[in-house]
Amino acid sequence: MRLTLLTRAYCHLCDEMRDALEPVARASGATVEEVDVDSQPALEARWGEHVPVLLAGERELCRHRLDRAALEAYLASAAR
Repeated sequence: MRLTLLTRAYCHLCDEMRDALEPVARASGATVEEVDVDSQPALEARWGEHVPVLLAGERELCRHRLDRAALEAYLASAAR
């Protein structure tokens, strides 16, 4: 399972989501690709100040703060 975490530098919410996400991803065997939205104009235009955002493919799982219940439900359904 692959997740994408959209972040930007100097974002305390991004740091908090990264820290909360890491143990859940590790326990489930999911890989997390972190992408800085400021490095890609299309992402910056789409997400702007609405980071961090956790994506599973094109599906938004949560933004600003980790929704652990939503993440765990997704991981459980993807593992089936």
